[in-house]
Amino acid sequence: MFLFKLVRSIIKALHSDGTPGQVAMGIALGSILGLTPLVSLHNAPIIAVILLLNVSVPGAMLGWLVFVPLGFILDPVFDTVGDYFLMDAATLEGFWSWSFSRPVIALMNFNNTIVLGSFLISVALFVPIFYASRFGVTRYRATIAERIRRSAFYKMWKASKLYSVYKLFQPRT
Repeated sequence: MFLFKLVRSIIKALHSDGTPGQVAMGIALGSILGLTPLVSLHNAPIIAVILLLNVSVPGAMLGWLVFVPLGFILDPVFDTVGDYFLMDAATLEGFWSWSFSRPVIALMNFNNTIVLGSFLISVALFVPIFYASRFGVTRYRATIAERIRRSAFYKMWKASKLYSVYKLFQPRT
């Protein structure tokens, strides 16, 4: 039942009155959650931004769902990038010494190569994911969503008694 509600909320977000930018920002923030290990302190501000700002929460869930499998697939890349920044970049040695002596930064688990690499890559991909998502949502609404609304199946579904019963149980917003 939860999966059905999740899919419905994602579809509703794609068809909502919210701007493509709001949905895209949710997807981009959700991508950070999906690419990085979820139980890390650096994800707390991301979750706070999703919940406190005017960002599409279903969009964030969509971004998280899409990017979790990619995060697992890209773990060797994250490990290589994190290893480079932790071990090989000699110019960052003083920065790491200073930052790991700070209690909050030490709790972020950046001494783990996969956590550091995934965080750096997800932050670097944030802007491209935002613009690609905004373009995708705009194109989806202009082409696929319109085609679905004009389809015979959709019109038949909207006119059916089953849809009327379904609408009775929808919360009013």
